[in-house]
Amino acid sequence: MATKAINMKLDEQLLNDIKKIASVYHMTFSDTVREALGEYIEKMKADPFYRLTANVEKASAEESEDILSAINGLTDEDLEIVSRRTAKVAK
Repeated sequence: MATKAINMKLDEQLLNDIKKIASVYHMTFSDTVREALGEYIEKMKADPFYRLTANVEKASAEESEDILSAINGLTDEDLEIVSRRTAKVAK
């Protein structure tokens, strides 16, 4: 896979921690950051919130306006909880 150079700012302690880990494991700084980011991304992609929302298309401005208008028109009675169900999300 092709790689792309990026610039980013890190606080000094995080920068020092990355350098130390890279040194201890005889890795380059870039490889250490790539591996850490890869693990973090996989963790986040496994999160149920991400899995439920990642492939949902964004609403257009008109759709958003319609949705907000409908929400603002709801009464307390409309928002009353009438039943509860528990759903399990498979990993």
